[in-house]
Amino acid sequence: MLKIKDLQVSYGGIEAVKGIDIEVPDGSIVTLIGANGAGKSTTLRSIVGLVKTKSGSITYNDEELLGMDTTKIVGKGITLVPEGRHVFPDLTVFENLKIGAYMRKDSLDEDIKNIYGLFPRLEERSWQQAGTLSGGEQQMLAVGRAMMSRPKLLMMDEPSLGLAPLIVKGIFDIIETLNKEGITILLIEQNANMALKIADYAYVLETGKITKQGTGKELLSDESIKEAYLGKSQRKNK
Repeated sequence: MLKIKDLQVSYGGIEAVKGIDIEVPDGSIVTLIGANGAGKSTTLRSIVGLVKTKSGSITYNDEELLGMDTTKIVGKGITLVPEGRHVFPDLTVFENLKIGAYMRKDSLDEDIKNIYGLFPRLEERSWQQAGTLSGGEQQMLAVGRAMMSRPKLLMMDEPSLGLAPLIVKGIFDIIETLNKEGITILLIEQNANMALKIADYAYVLETGKITKQGTGKELLSDESIKEAYLGKSQRKNK
């Protein structure tokens, strides 16, 4: 289990995260929703050691992560799919996938086969430069690259950002598939409606603080959440 306790993060004297508590049980899907600048991405980046924290605690299976090298954190089974995908554009799809396994010394063949099974489009374009892929294909590649490290906890930062609705549905189907295979998911997502539908538990972040929490189903039916994040059309349809 991942546990965040009283996490505080500041940038230049400005508090981005203000003492939040979050738990991500093994085997669950947990989502963080909130407006841009709420502190969601900062939280994920803190977990993998990419952001220096002011105070608090982040433990995974009762082991403190704060102060640990990012490479060691990845070695514990925690992987981040960053916002904006950040594939290596001049490398091929296959080369990008191999980079995801840079810490491993064993054979990658079975993992590559499994990822191509999840994302047949990547197999079709295995020798194509990643920079020439569509946005949806690049997101598939970013997820596939993360999977090459064999994560136990997969964190995803805005996986549907900028993608067409049909592609978004496919990405969420993959998230659910990975979870059913035993991977714990911590998800940041602008599409609050879809995120809450698949989440076991959810937290709402507003200006660095958690203002609401509950099951995905509970927050989907919360009138204030509908008003702030789901839009008028969602309210009418509920």
